[in-house]
Amino acid sequence: MKFIKSHGLGNDYIVIDGKNLKKKLSKAMIMKICDRNFGIGSDGILILYKSKKADFKLKIYNPDGTQAEKSGNGLRIFSSFLYNYGYTKKKTFTIETKGGIVTSEFIRKIKKISYFKVNMGKANFSSKNIPVKIKDELAISKKIKIKDKTFVFTSVSVGNPHCVIFLKKISSKMAKEYGPYLETNKIFPKRINVQFAKIINRKKVEAEIWERGAGYTLASGSSSCAIVSAGYRLGFLDNEVAVKMPGGTLKISIDKDYNLNMEGPVEEICSGRISFK
Repeated sequence: MKFIKSHGLGNDYIVIDGKNLKKKLSKAMIMKICDRNFGIGSDGILILYKSKKADFKLKIYNPDGTQAEKSGNGLRIFSSFLYNYGYTKKKTFTIETKGGIVTSEFIRKIKKISYFKVNMGKANFSSKNIPVKIKDELAISKKIKIKDKTFVFTSVSVGNPHCVIFLKKISSKMAKEYGPYLETNKIFPKRINVQFAKIINRKKVEAEIWERGAGYTLASGSSSCAIVSAGYRLGFLDNEVAVKMPGGTLKISIDKDYNLNMEGPVEEICSGRISFK
């Protein structure tokens, strides 16, 4: 089975055309393919299908075999696959995801790196829709105790659920230590993506990320959108923000109605065939 592997700021995905699948990928098979020792290794799998609602349909799978609603880096990687491999000649096209329909736009290509802008939809702060199990309608600036620390978090959905924590100091160690406990906390019934963010100024923020179903990651498009959404709602950030992560920087813009756009690079790593036993 043919595959393409690409990364967006170090967040890597395997892309497969669904018509080449001879059998449905099981949870165990997805986990093995994503394993960096026993498989190809990736932060997830993207599968192309036909859509009745958009130009293309995308199914996203996490390394633990669960299905994700949306992924910013995944959408850019998928868009690059569609555009560079001739699935579309249009520079702007729509993609159906479990988290809603998004619009992707090819911006430019410099050497082997393609740049895409993706409309990520509208941020939603409703506790019920995220979901977050609290009495309040909105999960904004709420306290949660994890191990020896009490964090103040703001939750938002950008098609998938997020828990944003603004701090004066952040580190990968912190994300790896507290991320797993926040992800699986009973207050988040469908688990959650976790962002530890440090504001540099109103137009720049740094972030460390723990992804639901994937663990510590070098970059995340939807997490970047969540950080900007929360920061904009709280009055910390402007409507155009550079989100710097260990893997690189994404440009995020948000309007007064909380509609989000994300722009960043994609680079292909390799292509090949997956062998099934």
